[in-house]
Amino acid sequence: MTQSSSASPELRRTLGVGDAVMIGLGSMIGAGIFAALAPAARAAGTGLLLGLAVAAVVAYCNATSSARLAALYPASGGTYVYGRERLGPFWGYLAGWSFVVGKTASCAAMALTVGAYVWPEQAHAVAVAAVVALTAVNYGGVQKSAWLTRAIVAVVLAVLACVVVVCLGSGQSDAGRLDIGTSDGIGGVLQAAGLLFFAFAGYARIATLGEEVRDPARTIPRAIPVALGIALVVYACVAVAVLSVLGSEGLGQASAPLADAVRAAGVPGLAPVVRVGAAVAALGSLLALILGVSRTTLAMARDRHLPGALAAVHPRFQVPHRAELAVGTVVAVLAATVDVRGAIGFSSFGVLGYYAVANASAWTLGSPTARVVPAVGLLGCVVLAFSLPGVSVAVGAGVLAVGVAAYGVRRWVAGRAGTRGR
Repeated sequence: MTQSSSASPELRRTLGVGDAVMIGLGSMIGAGIFAALAPAARAAGTGLLLGLAVAAVVAYCNATSSARLAALYPASGGTYVYGRERLGPFWGYLAGWSFVVGKTASCAAMALTVGAYVWPEQAHAVAVAAVVALTAVNYGGVQKSAWLTRAIVAVVLAVLACVVVVCLGSGQSDAGRLDIGTSDGIGGVLQAAGLLFFAFAGYARIATLGEEVRDPARTIPRAIPVALGIALVVYACVAVAVLSVLGSEGLGQASAPLADAVRAAGVPGLAPVVRVGAAVAALGSLLALILGVSRTTLAMARDRHLPGALAAVHPRFQVPHRAELAVGTVVAVLAATVDVRGAIGFSSFGVLGYYAVANASAWTLGSPTARVVPAVGLLGCVVLAFSLPGVSVAVGAGVLAVGVAAYGVRRWVAGRAGTRGR
């Protein structure tokens, strides 16, 4: 298989199992859990918990495939590297393109979410300030990012624990509202799973940072399932607690599901705390997203799919500083000029495509028995991707088509240059 065509310096390996788990949790337990439950409930009705279970199964398969691959290829870039090494340059490029474009929009959306919670009248200004501050933290080294992520995860988990205790302990909680069914059909359950899957996607950040993990063959396969397992338990507890108070219909109509749930539970004073938790969670997601996008940018720059200058590694901080500054600049411009919170439905489509490549790559690794998990993961990714709302599918497919066209043009130009050189 091909190797990276550019030998830029490697990053410093400083992250242990605990650090990697926290980065994964910071990516997953972000703003998604504060917002994703409502559209998922609208899609699935009483099948919301079934949708969560389906999303968890697909996420488990993806996590297992990613962990196996990351142990073999502990370099920055995640599935971009795995696809390149196992399937060929095009598939790696397609995974990297899906990740960088989709997650850059997600970065801007998370930044604007922070602004909307902290100071709605100046949401764009707050968003830009958040991007600048977190880019500076990442520039100072991945260990500083890990320390900040620990603090963010602790705050968010404390807020979610309060929501669960208040809802389940209130007189408004009714176990009858948890009746599991498929009132909106299997299509609704699958669409809810596709929407909820977005909240699980952060464990890939551990693999994306593979070049900065100590003893990656041991650390990554341990950290990914631990982070995913903790996130699943947290999501299940929150979903059950909120459903028990609001029911699937009330949850589907909620504009701020967790805040609405604590109000309905009779503790309206906790709603502002939930809003603070959502803002902190969005900061955690933004921090992890910038980390992930910059590392995939580094990997693609090493192979000249992006400008080679972005492959530079800072001699002191051992981070891809130019890639981080480039990502931070693009995200800050987006956050300052447009509101992309309602226009990133394609992000889930892109993430599912990204993991489809990861599962296809893992399929090549082992015996027929070992191929069961990646096969289920690949099928699950494809089904969930095309179960998303039509607009999300159309925009996501369009983004992928642009990436394919760019790849084709680049290959054509390189071929013409090679012909002239002979």
